Formats: sequence, C-alpha cells, structure tokens
Amino acid sequence: MTKKRNLLLGLTGLLLATAACSGNAVLAPAGGEQSKVVFLGDSVAVGEALPMAAAFKAGGVGFESLAAEGGGNVVGPFSDENWKKLPGQITAAKPSVVVYQIATYDWGTEAEQKAAYAKLLDTVTGAGAKLVFVTMPPIKPDDFYQPHMADLARTSEIARAVTAGSAGKASVLDSGEVWGDAYQQTKDGKADRSADGIHTCPQGAARFTGWLLTGLAKIIPGFTPPAADTWANTGWSADKHFKGC
Repeated sequence: MTKKRNLLLGLTGLLLATAACSGNAVLAPAGGEQSKVVFLGDSVAVGEALPMAAAFKAGGVGFESLAAEGGGNVVGPFSDENWKKLPGQITAAKPSVVVYQIATYDWGTEAEQKAAYAKLLDTVTGAGAKLVFVTMPPIKPDDFYQPHMADLARTSEIARAVTAGSAGKASVLDSGEVWGDAYQQTKDGKADRSADGIHTCPQGAARFTGWLLTGLAKIIPGFTPPAADTWANTGWSADKHFKGC
C-alpha cells in the first residue's frame, strides 16, 4: 500500500500538467441543478472509476459508476442482461453526462455495434443527459479475445459515426492520447497496465482520470477539473481491483 501511495504522490505533478486547470470542479446545467456524471463500462472501467470517484468528489460533482466486472457492455456477450436494467439505472441516476468506456466485450457485426451505440445514445438523451464515448484502450489479447480483435478495432469508428449523427448530443474522446497505439505494461519505469494485458494499474488509472477531466472540460461548459493533489493520493490505489499490479 505504501508503494502505491508513493507512486501516486509522484504522479501529482504529471496530473496537474495533464489537467491543465486547477480549482473547484463546476458543472452548471440549465436551471442550476446539481450535476452528475455516470460512468459505464466493463472491468477496465471499474478500475478507472476508482480515481474518478475521488476526483469528482474533490470537485463537488456527483458521480456514479455503473461499470461491471465481467460485463457492463452494450453489445456482445452479456449485453442482453445489461440492457434489462441499464435504462432504468441511467434514468434513476439523473445524470448530466454519461461516459461510456467502450468495453472489451463490444464485439459483434458492424450493424449490431452501430445499433447498440445508437440505442445507448437514445437512452442517455432520453434521460436528459449528454453521452461521451471513450475509445477502448489497446489490449494484449489472449486466446479469449483474439477472435474478436477485428470487431473491437471497429468500435471507435462506430462510435464516431453515431456521434456524427447525434446533433451535438454525443462526443468521442480518444483514449489513445493516454495509452498510445499499443498495449504497454509500464510507463516511466512503473506499472501502468496490468500484466493480464487488459486492465489498468493505479498509475494508469490516475493518468486516465487526469486526461478525462481535461476532455470533459472541453465538452461541458463551466467544468473545471479539480487539482490532482486533491484526489490522486486519497487511498483508492489500495483497492483489491489492482491486485494484479
């Protein structure tokens, strides 16, 4: 735990630079209602949500993660079960923004992927929120993922196509700005991604959070990211989700 805490202390300077702005986070929707960000995705998103929760709390913005281990996707395996509850969960959360971390299970035909992302857009906008797609991080596929890599490679393109037809109700953030074009387990000599080839380590999750906050600031009027030192070293790195790091 001490090692992870020290790791995040070392990250503070990097995240402050990444976040570009400091201060209190403010999301100011019409009518002055309190804002809330809802985060969707699979187990990759579960890890990313840990520092995100700390960051939004530090900034005074509501946050709820609906990300799920072994699921959380909107197309592909498990998605039928997820759709039975997802619309109700989103509506009940009353979000201003829904962020979908494109899942490593989002395989299917091009038509299936497009229909699912369009359905997600309709669900989110029907709840009165904006949708932000975040492209999937590069992975090191094992035998389970290898047959589906062509489908997964198409997800970013599909998300952009759905966004283009959304009349400004959706956006896409390219997480390649965080992860690069290929899976890398370490960055700056420290664990950044899990050795399993899929998930994030605390350093990577923190870098992702700093990047996402900056991306949301460009999309959402009035949103200023909180300073990294208010959330980067608040104990979340000891979560059992990071046991593979």
